[in-house]
Amino acid sequence: MKLISIITPSYNSSDLVTETYNAINSQSLSNFEWLITDDCSSDSTLSLLQNLASDDERIKVYRNEVNSGAAISRNNSLAHASGDFIAFIDSDDLWLPEKLEKQVAFMEENNIDFSFTAYELIDEQGNLIGQKVDTHLTGPVTYEDMLRKKATLGCSTVMLRRSAFEDISMPLIRTGQDYGLWLKLLKTGAKAYPMPEVLTQYRILPNSISRNKVKKAKRQWQIYREIEKLPLLKSAECFCFYAWRAVFRK
Repeated sequence: MKLISIITPSYNSSDLVTETYNAINSQSLSNFEWLITDDCSSDSTLSLLQNLASDDERIKVYRNEVNSGAAISRNNSLAHASGDFIAFIDSDDLWLPEKLEKQVAFMEENNIDFSFTAYELIDEQGNLIGQKVDTHLTGPVTYEDMLRKKATLGCSTVMLRRSAFEDISMPLIRTGQDYGLWLKLLKTGAKAYPMPEVLTQYRILPNSISRNKVKKAKRQWQIYREIEKLPLLKSAECFCFYAWRAVFRK
């Protein structure tokens, strides 16, 4: 059975990370390792994770020496990964019980290297908000599609075949590093294949950076110009698609 390396950054997530672990531990496919790097939490997150690891040998806990952000935290976990597949989940998100099994089967049966699932939004208490994302997609997503945000492609939904990519490290930016990685991988000519079934639950927190529309827009422009180094006119074109889909996305 193929091994799955699950990559997670954590920071002050003691209130929710146990729920995330329970969702991982409840997977119908159990051949995984969970590599979680704590980013100098000031609460009890680290000790909680260490206690979980003492009872479950599949859990490997690391800690940054200084607070460094999610990109460095994920990259540290990636550097220790030994799985055939790489899956990502944030420390406050959840998976439905058959997420890993169904996604691995989908990739193996169709010889796919990069896949993602649809997801639904939940609130801080875990209640459904009533919004589902990426359920409408029917075909693979390319680099040009992703520049224009044809898919949202939530980080906690993604699975990669490790042997298919030379470099799966995330760009060192404070936010949007997952989007930057998807672009880097798709730029090689790879395609991201959607599973329109909801298998992931993405938690919306009141003070989340990702909820700040102005910061998200600035981050998007920065990725176009500084990371992807797109010309000004193409950046403007892609940003218009991004803005339109941010308002009207399904």
